[in-house]
Amino acid sequence: QVQLVESGGGLVQPGGSLRLSCAASGSIFRLTAMGWYRQAPGKARELVATITSGGSTNYADSVKGRFTISRDNAKNTVYLQMNSLNAEDTAVYYCAAANLMQATRPDEYDYWGQGTQVTVSS
Repeated sequence: QVQLVESGGGLVQPGGSLRLSCAASGSIFRLTAMGWYRQAPGKARELVATITSGGSTNYADSVKGRFTISRDNAKNTVYLQMNSLNAEDTAVYYCAAANLMQATRPDEYDYWGQGTQVTVSS
């Protein structure tokens, strides 16, 4: 069983930055693919970024060049650095973990965090 706890969300002005963190329990974290998804009001959950157990990354086109996903296996933590935020980034952000070394589809993820709200507004 893996438990995920997100933190770092909040209110930020357009153009600002935030760093989300997701702390995972479980001794096999280093073998687990991790991902960040988001869901805006009235919209479906969408991929933001994923990272394999080996550190390879994948991003949605809408965040490429602005967001960076990374992981610290020693701390069982995955991060999402978000820069140049705009109103379209406003959503609840969810951390997810898969019992796979790589995963890109939501149905491949076995565990989800409770979500953290990110609001971009002036």
